[in-house]
Amino acid sequence: MRRAERQKATLGQAERRATTPVAGAVAGIVFAVLFSVSVAIIFTSVRDLPTDTGSWLDTDAGRLKFAVGLVPFAGLFFLWFIAVARERLGQFEDQFFATVFLGSGLLFLALIFAAAASAGAIAATYAEDPSAFTASTTYFYARQMVAQIFNVYALRMAALFLISQATLWLRTGVMPKWLAYPTYVVALMLLFVTTQAIWVVLVFPAWVFLISVYILVTHLRSGAKA
Repeated sequence: MRRAERQKATLGQAERRATTPVAGAVAGIVFAVLFSVSVAIIFTSVRDLPTDTGSWLDTDAGRLKFAVGLVPFAGLFFLWFIAVARERLGQFEDQFFATVFLGSGLLFLALIFAAAASAGAIAATYAEDPSAFTASTTYFYARQMVAQIFNVYALRMAALFLISQATLWLRTGVMPKWLAYPTYVVALMLLFVTTQAIWVVLVFPAWVFLISVYILVTHLRSGAKA
């Protein structure tokens, strides 16, 4: 009886481990889509800082609120993606780089939450007193804060996240080198490019999407062969 129970428990654990990569890959894809949509809406709504008078809030405040509302859901799926990425390393996980990987991922998440909350505060404050708010220095301070958090600090944490991930891949061999080396290139781009162009911001979710699709396809292929 005990042997049968142990076999049943082992089978249940194996089934759960088999579904984990699929769930994580799907979570990564959903994060990439939600985050990209949110960024695209924000970048197409908000005016350039040097010429911004706040007039865009008259027509695009609703779009900004919708984009900000997507960020928490994108963050939840990103957390799941991080968990699956760590699970894929398994017993080969290097504690030093794994700590950097986890810490930078969580910091990136905290920073985009902070930027989204600040952007949401801009829309909420504007709704209370449109003309007075956009004409005040508070509005420009809030705009600059959102830009600094998102385009400087969050992207640098994303770069560190990619560097640590690529290093773990090379040290453990859990992912092919043809994915690890381009990851370094993407990380260096995020680390040193200081433009506010949308294509730079979208590089990170595009990378998550690529990795998630690779994990999903390889897992499904291995399952079909088995």
